[in-house]
Amino acid sequence: MIVRQLQDIQGTDRDVHAETWSSRRLILRDDNVGFSLHDTIMKAGTDTMMWYKNHIEAVYCIEGEGEIEDLQTGEVHSIRPGTMYLLNNHDQHRVRPKTDLRLVCVFNPPCTGREVHGPDGAYPLST
Repeated sequence: MIVRQLQDIQGTDRDVHAETWSSRRLILRDDNVGFSLHDTIMKAGTDTMMWYKNHIEAVYCIEGEGEIEDLQTGEVHSIRPGTMYLLNNHDQHRVRPKTDLRLVCVFNPPCTGREVHGPDGAYPLST
């Protein structure tokens, strides 16, 4: 059994920060469970392009408001508490938080915790 408190992750190498977001990685590849689980804050007023071409990501909003745009279709969807989106087709997308967004994110395959978004918005596939 693995039990972790968010407060125990803050300030460690599992607490990762970028210009437009912060991610607390609760479960990672080295936990050997087949997925990773992240508590992520996307900063209000930012615009982040992402493309998880090597991962499937499910996201569940628990706080805040914003929108996600599918860059292939141009469709825009509202994000607010209770919204889930699944990037099941490795969808290129943009997230635009109106307020800080707090999101619970699940990745498969699991992230190592050291990934950074490349120029195309993707995390590399770790082997």
